[in-house]
Amino acid sequence: MLAPSNPLGRRDTQERGRYSHISTDAFSDDLYHHRHAPRWAVLYAGPVGVYKASVTRFGRRRGPAMLVACVLVLVLTALAFHGRFVSAKRSWPLLGATSTVVFEREQLRKIWEWEILSGHYPSTRAIPDVIGFTSAPSNPALPSSAALRYPTASDGGVVTYTVGTGAERIYPEVKNRQPEFGHPPRPIPGSVADLDIILENCDFETGKYVRDCHEILRLGAGLDNSVRLRREDVEYLRYIYVLDGEGDHITPRSVNTATLDAPPSKRASYDWEHDLPLPPHSQYNPANRQSSPCPEDDPRIFHMFWAGPFTDKPYMAMMAFLYTQNLGLHRENPASENNICRPQLWLWVSRGPADTMPSETADEEMHEELRNNPWAAPFLHPRFKDVIQFRLWNTSEQLDSIDELRDDWRSMSDELLSSVKDDAKKSVGSNVALDGKSNETFATYNKLPVVLSDLVRFVLCHRYGGVYLDVDMLFLRDWEELWGWTGAFSYRWSHEDRYNTAVLRLRRGSALGTFLLRTALRNGLDFHPTTVSRYLREAHMERLLFRIPDALFDPAWLNTDHRKPHWWSSVEYLQRDRPAQPFFTDFDNFFNTPPETSAMPAVVGFDGFFRGAYMYHYHNEWWKPVDAARFWPDLGPRFADVEKMGRAAIEGKPTNFPVGIVHKDKRDLDWATVLKRTFEAYVRGERPNMYGEWIRW
Repeated sequence: MLAPSNPLGRRDTQERGRYSHISTDAFSDDLYHHRHAPRWAVLYAGPVGVYKASVTRFGRRRGPAMLVACVLVLVLTALAFHGRFVSAKRSWPLLGATSTVVFEREQLRKIWEWEILSGHYPSTRAIPDVIGFTSAPSNPALPSSAALRYPTASDGGVVTYTVGTGAERIYPEVKNRQPEFGHPPRPIPGSVADLDIILENCDFETGKYVRDCHEILRLGAGLDNSVRLRREDVEYLRYIYVLDGEGDHITPRSVNTATLDAPPSKRASYDWEHDLPLPPHSQYNPANRQSSPCPEDDPRIFHMFWAGPFTDKPYMAMMAFLYTQNLGLHRENPASENNICRPQLWLWVSRGPADTMPSETADEEMHEELRNNPWAAPFLHPRFKDVIQFRLWNTSEQLDSIDELRDDWRSMSDELLSSVKDDAKKSVGSNVALDGKSNETFATYNKLPVVLSDLVRFVLCHRYGGVYLDVDMLFLRDWEELWGWTGAFSYRWSHEDRYNTAVLRLRRGSALGTFLLRTALRNGLDFHPTTVSRYLREAHMERLLFRIPDALFDPAWLNTDHRKPHWWSSVEYLQRDRPAQPFFTDFDNFFNTPPETSAMPAVVGFDGFFRGAYMYHYHNEWWKPVDAARFWPDLGPRFADVEKMGRAAIEGKPTNFPVGIVHKDKRDLDWATVLKRTFEAYVRGERPNMYGEWIRW
């Protein structure tokens, strides 16, 4: 009989004979340890296996080369997705060479010069050297003492500073005098907030805390009701100044420019903007030389924009306006006070797709709707006719009124207007637990198209001047000192290196406005804050739009936001080690104050709510009622019909409660409720406003 063949070969047979004295259990243990090798061994075996497979499949040379190429593709793809969806730039890194810049350096320099000579650059911050000035421009918005040095023949290069030729600045101590006590004083007419000092003391990027910033803002403006505690070295608290003297601002200094390399390349499909349509620069008119407290070239208008049914949210914004701004409502004849410039609030109302081609009766229909809306009707009272206006938004008329857009925007109107019409048809609802037992949809609105809402603020400020504010913002103090700052500004997007245009100040018809409108037009009419930040950064225009720390307008954002400084790190929450007052960990805390801090709103009230900040931004939260138990304008007998309308609007709800949309007040009132009832008590005549002034009817 033939012996069976040995499929393993002679060497294997010899090996078996060599280790025949070892038990089968030992072989089992060895197999077990091989299968359960340490993780590092498994990780090592993976790449080795891939390498061997590549060599086997493609050869010794091509295999490793293709393996390296695949690894590079994976790495670059990961970096690209990180740049597009995680980083602050929100762009594809490999496409970064495509710039948004549409103006040549000569035109950008022309914009800088126009703004400086017009007095719109009251800052000592350096001009970017790439702009290419070889002699310093005259700056009528800076005092001569602000010039650090003058250019000399030996400099021979680019200068990055301006020469102040304006009036001197005096930084007074602002506080109440005896016997006045209990309420802060109104700001000094014509006073100015020095944003350079504010940036130095409030910039998150340099490790400053919102809490400390608010202390400076509060004490420097006398908002502490004269109960301040003694401090050492209090000179740093003075950030508000008044102008003294005339200054030498009659003859502008001639400006020489350098020939430098071209700025970053723009989109290849576009031509340069060769003819920049700028009027002669504005005549700088400082506050101490004005014959009227309200200069025609710088109207004090707060613009807001609202689409859909009027709710308690614009109501709150307008009530806060009445409670804080210097409107003269405590006087029988406010116009009799000649040194006061009364600001106005213009609420622009969008009525949906009809915005593009409104009918002849559209304005009358809008006012009729407002009269029949309990949240809007109070502001139509004759007492407020000089300070509050409702205006109908007309897309076509507005864009046709702007020289920078008139001839070109219709070329992309199909895309723009179809977006407006399609989005305006969408109605968004939300189910909110109002009484803890049942959910009830209590409000819907036509969602404002993103492309239109971002565009509106730039069009309104450029056409009319003033400041644009999102409706989900509340006034917390008088804006006198911010109106005095003659430059443009917005504010920082939390910890990120970009703007949030929820607050936007532009001078009417300015060169900066022209730059922004034309750049956006040539980039698809994209006015999203991230894109606007890119326009300014790539064209070296960021310092013309002062980026104010968010402590002034959005004091809770750093507490509620978080960041990942590195892709491998854990989530990091900001400033929670020394938070501002009140301590919010979420924007919902404004409407639903956590139990552990819920005693505070009713105890400290409005005076303890981010004292020192100019605004509070609660970031949308449109569906959360500000006062669930009294869900109507509670303004007293003078507005009895309005209250009746408000009560009727909530009758027949599933809860069927006799008042509000919940049965009764919470034991501890939330911050939103406390602020609403504070504003309403002022209008009812039961308390003064934050400056101790009683409304007169």
